[in-house]
Amino acid sequence: MRLGIVSDTHDNVAAIERATERFREEGVETLIHCGDFIAPPVLPFFEDFSLHGVLGNNDGELEGLEAGFEAIDGELHGRFADLELGGKRFAVLHGESKEEVEGYAESGEYDYVLYGHHHERERREVDDTVVVNPGAHFPTVPEEHRTVAILDTETDEVRFLEVRV
Repeated sequence: MRLGIVSDTHDNVAAIERATERFREEGVETLIHCGDFIAPPVLPFFEDFSLHGVLGNNDGELEGLEAGFEAIDGELHGRFADLELGGKRFAVLHGESKEEVEGYAESGEYDYVLYGHHHERERREVDDTVVVNPGAHFPTVPEEHRTVAILDTETDEVRFLEVRV
């Protein structure tokens, strides 16, 4: 299974359009969003995918986001998601606290810990757990971190794709 991972889109419609275009080109059908959508009007851009999302620290319009997820048949998991996809177990959070991210990584309960918030792409391993931050799309983020990630659950390969708009 090929999963798309995105975070911190911060209402950046051009970046969301380009990211979803990249995901379609790569044959991705399931997306995980690690929070900071910001507002419900961006959700229809994700409607062609099976979308799992968590809330970020800037996602304040909860009722609208819940309604938006329902409208596109996605799943909004609150502040944390414990998912099993493609035979792998995922912890998904926004990740304001690096200590919390580390705690999930060190627990040994997950194959992957996916997070955002810090606006820097990352892929590293903690024992048998792979930790991934896909990058961000906030206007002040440097180009090298304006990325999304694709994870292949069969090969455990994580690739970052640039999102230039």
